[in-house]
Amino acid sequence: MPYDAEQLQQISALTLAHYQDHAEDFRAGTRDHDVSQNIAALLRHIRGEPPYRILDFGCGPGRDLRTFKALGHSAVGLDGCPRFVEMARAESGCEVWRQDFLALELPDGQFDGIFANAVLFHVPSQELPRVLGQLHATLKPGGVLLSSNPRGDNREGFNGERYGAYYDLDHWRALLRAAGFDELEHYYRPPGLPRAQQPWLASVWRRA
Repeated sequence: MPYDAEQLQQISALTLAHYQDHAEDFRAGTRDHDVSQNIAALLRHIRGEPPYRILDFGCGPGRDLRTFKALGHSAVGLDGCPRFVEMARAESGCEVWRQDFLALELPDGQFDGIFANAVLFHVPSQELPRVLGQLHATLKPGGVLLSSNPRGDNREGFNGERYGAYYDLDHWRALLRAAGFDELEHYYRPPGLPRAQQPWLASVWRRA
């Protein structure tokens, strides 16, 4: 059964509360995560000459915002967790928007690329088509979206205090194509390991 508005608000509130309560531990635990493969995958598919305007969607404490800025790009962060927004601004010196993923207000046609690393799986599946449509609209024509999510068998629900939806490749492809994206590539992470030890599905998409 689909969630009603109150249930969706509760899902979002509980997930954000978890991150708010564990912000320092999350920053410490993810500071050294190597996502250079994902950053490179996004940037190599963007057309035109850099610097690019990048939206770090679900930027967390700002680790990757800092990287994009150091590479010379104009990066904007977005997160729904108040503590993460504060951290990201201090960490990167970039503009960071505080927005709930279920109540986005994004400008049209503003970004060359969107970096959605370990974030879109938190959106309940019934709301994901709308959110993907908003991300599609905020990209410039031909803009690129990088997503990386923990893969699964299309089940969703709370995992501890956080809500997640865990898609396989076929289901994820169907969702992105329905939202108006063309697939550029996909791969599993971390690189160089057997598939059973690669829990992350990364994919790169162009606004059609």
